Amino acid sequence: MTAPDYIFPVIGYRVWQWDAEGLKSLNGIGWHPGIAFTAECRTQGCNEVPRSDCTCGIYASKSLDHLRQLGYTENRIHGEVCLWGTVIEHEDGWRAQLAYPKNFIVPLSLVPFDMSGVESWLATLAAYGCDIFLLGETGTVPLWRTGSGVETNGLGLLVQRCSAWYAHQSEQRQIKRGDRVAVLGHGIAVVERLDNDIVQAVLGGRSVLRIERKEVVWDERNMRWETARGAVIRLTARKPPHDVRMRLA
Repeated sequence: MTAPDYIFPVIGYRVWQWDAEGLKSLNGIGWHPGIAFTAECRTQGCNEVPRSDCTCGIYASKSLDHLRQLGYTENRIHGEVCLWGTVIEHEDGWRAQLAYPKNFIVPLSLVPFDMSGVESWLATLAAYGCDIFLLGETGTVPLWRTGSGVETNGLGLLVQRCSAWYAHQSEQRQIKRGDRVAVLGHGIAVVERLDNDIVQAVLGGRSVLRIERKEVVWDERNMRWETARGAVIRLTARKPPHDVRMRLA
C-alpha cells in the first residue's frame, strides 16, 4: 500500500522498532502491512485527530538528520513515511491523521546473522511493499526494490556478513583443552588432551576418560559440549588425590 492515488502525501521521516511481532511505533503500537496507520487520541472529547490544541497525531520529522541528531535512528529501523488526511505542520515536523511507510533503512546490526533467519525477516519486512535499504559502515545499500525484488549489492553484503558469522561460529565450536564436556549419565568432565581422533577428559578430578572425538558434540540448546547418546567411553586411569600426589613428589 501507498497513499491513495488521488492524494499528494506529505513525506516525513520516522523511526520504528522491530521485534518478533513485526513493525511497531516506539510506543509499541503495531504497523500492519497494507493497512494505513490511523492516529487515535486518548483525550476525552477529542474527535478530530490531529487537532491544533492537542498533542495527538502521527509524528514525523522534516529531515532524517534531525532524527539522527536526537539519537532516534541508532539501532532502529527508520525511513520515509507518507502522511495524509489532516496534517498539521510544526517547526521540525508534522502530526498527521494517516500514514504508511514509504521506505525502510535498516541498520545492519538488526538483521539476523543466519541465512534462514534473513529469509524470514526479509519476507516479513518486504510485505509492507516498501523499498528496503541496509545501513552499513560505508552508507546505505539497496536490498529490496518494490516490483523487482532483491538487489545484488544488498544481498552480497548480507551473504558476506552471514559467512563471517558462520566462520566465527565454526571457530568457536572447536573443542579445546580446558573445555567442559557433559558425559551423559556420569557428570561434567574437563578436557585434558585431544587429537584428531580422541578426547581425553578428567571426570570428577580423578577418572580419566577416553572418548572418540566424533562422539563429542555441541548441543545448541544447552550451549555445551556433550557426549552423543550411545557413545563409547573408556575409563583409562584414576588419578590419586591431590594430597597423595604431593606426598609422592
